[in-house]
Amino acid sequence: MSSTIQGAEALQTTTSPVDPGSSDGVGTRPAGTPPKSRRRRRLDGGTGGTNWWLTALIAVCSLTVLLPLYFTIVTSLKTPDQLGGTGFELPTEIRWQNFVDAYQLTNFPQALLNTALITVGAVVLTLFTNSLVAYAIARNMHKKFFRGLYFYFLAAIFVPFPIIMLPVVKETALLGLDTPVGLVLLYTVYGLSFNIFIFTAYINSIPIELEEAARMDGASTWGVFWKVVFPLLAPMNATVGILTCVWAWNDFLLPLVILSDPSARTLPLAQFIFQGQFNTNYTVAFASYLMALAPLLVVYIVAQKWVVSGVMRGSTK
Repeated sequence: MSSTIQGAEALQTTTSPVDPGSSDGVGTRPAGTPPKSRRRRRLDGGTGGTNWWLTALIAVCSLTVLLPLYFTIVTSLKTPDQLGGTGFELPTEIRWQNFVDAYQLTNFPQALLNTALITVGAVVLTLFTNSLVAYAIARNMHKKFFRGLYFYFLAAIFVPFPIIMLPVVKETALLGLDTPVGLVLLYTVYGLSFNIFIFTAYINSIPIELEEAARMDGASTWGVFWKVVFPLLAPMNATVGILTCVWAWNDFLLPLVILSDPSARTLPLAQFIFQGQFNTNYTVAFASYLMALAPLLVVYIVAQKWVVSGVMRGSTK
């Protein structure tokens, strides 16, 4: 009996316990040896370190933004006689008077106010109307009328603006819409095609059960859209809002052909005075470009947080 017990103890010390990390559930290893740690696979497919190819690509792409920005800043701080050479040299004498001249020549406060009002109006009206139209189309896509309407709006993406520019100018003048209000309406209408395309795709990903539950609680169609669907559109609202804001703020062609009142001119129109028939005041012009860029940059930095938070809310809908 004692020999049997001693044999079992000897067998236990020479065999290893089952390795829980083995694929088949059985395995042996020497007693007292720690289990082998598995190497975790990285999401990038490597074993660690830096992806230098991707880093180089990002660095090259960043130069397409940083170099023009550097050129603009350097030029705005130079005097006219320092514009020779490649243009990337640092100014030997900083001339802050360029910003003062740009402020006075463009009537910057009035132009800034006009641009801000038009941009805010275009963003608000675009988010409200375009999302509402997209919701109506997305939830009735099974009907021929709404399906045809959807493709009709998509076809408008391929129509260049210069083709319809002259009729639009005449119609806005006849209707008395050659004003900032008419400009806001045009931004809303011209952005409808692309915005419906991205809004519709996102609305189709929202579970219809959420709307059915709201209807069972007595909500109307308007209540379902405003209280259920519209809050879930936060990622798309942020995206469409930023695109519309950048477009309306920097647009030159529409204000040029639509606005008839010189006092209603926007910043891009006000900056056009620096370009003459025979010369261009580059130093003052680039200073005005930086002044016009600053408000939009602040808006983008703030709105970027809304995009990230909107994406996180949309991912947990």
